[in-house]
Amino acid sequence: MLMLDTHLGPPGARPEGRPGEAAALGTAAPDLAPAQVHALVARLYGIDGIVKPLAGERDQNCAVEAADGSRYVVKISNPSEPTPLVDFQIAALEHVARTSPGLAVPRVVRTLDGHACDTVALAEGVRTTVRMLTYLEGIQIRETQRTATQRVAMGKGLAELDLALQGFTHPAAVHDLLWNVSAAHRLTVQLDSLTDRSRRTLAQSFMTRFTHHVLPRLSSLRAQVIHNDYHLYNVLVAPDDQARITGIIDFGDMLHAPLVGEVATAAAFHMAGSADPFEGPAQFVEAYQAVLPLTEPELDIVADLMATRQLITVLISEWRALRYPENRAYIMRHNPAAWEALSQMADLSRNDARDRLLNPARNGTSS
Repeated sequence: MLMLDTHLGPPGARPEGRPGEAAALGTAAPDLAPAQVHALVARLYGIDGIVKPLAGERDQNCAVEAADGSRYVVKISNPSEPTPLVDFQIAALEHVARTSPGLAVPRVVRTLDGHACDTVALAEGVRTTVRMLTYLEGIQIRETQRTATQRVAMGKGLAELDLALQGFTHPAAVHDLLWNVSAAHRLTVQLDSLTDRSRRTLAQSFMTRFTHHVLPRLSSLRAQVIHNDYHLYNVLVAPDDQARITGIIDFGDMLHAPLVGEVATAAAFHMAGSADPFEGPAQFVEAYQAVLPLTEPELDIVADLMATRQLITVLISEWRALRYPENRAYIMRHNPAAWEALSQMADLSRNDARDRLLNPARNGTSS
């Protein structure tokens, strides 16, 4: 999760005295040895299991397999993660479990004392939060071949999740986050860090489109808690049926924000992989709307926000890659596709982009 520092400054700058992005990303993830994690899980959860590390940018994540074959994910939070945000994520999962028990999201595993999380002391007495979730079986969609049927399943799956989250509130739900398309204007300062003049001009044009045509409308649109990170890494499907969703994971970027931003963010990840960059997004949005229709004002800006997601991807990744060169490969993994998407949309008017996204039959992409 990337917390927003509104005074980001140029790459390499270090804001003083602010617990924002630089501090959060500059804090190393916990690094307990497998034996320590094993002892921790046994003490808190009474599970004697085999511990295997999982990938994680900021937190330490491990899979735990018990003797009976049950599998779990134990998450040891980055010490910079505010406790209320962890509580928010736990509460959201428990809300979904109550309102839509059929949805394939992780379940919170309680400690032996009945708590949803606990704390652990790291080096030098620093304390952080520990929680356990059920392990969801499946393969990441990024490892599969994209199909229209799969995009339809993803669109309907996200709509069902958003319906399940309707009405959910939490004090920490309204927080600043870099990966929030409705706050893209706060990244304007990063335009100057783009060294390639043509790319800087391209990014500036989409920032202007956002600030002039989208930002003034957002306050009047529906808002709720959204997943905000529903992409090919965070959706699992069955190996033998790659259009059947078996898991939605990584709720670390959740926040309360305009609902249309949820749809646009997810749709943006379907632009790559087809000759027509609107084919995948159109199929996805059409399927989402079959379950949870967007309003006319939302429909008017959803394509703008899809471009805005690509914009914030290039701005954040370019900035962070300069600041953290040792992690450049991971940081830049979505950067080339985002630049390509912006280039593909550069010559389209707002209305043309909207029509290509919302009229799949016209594009020959109807599912």
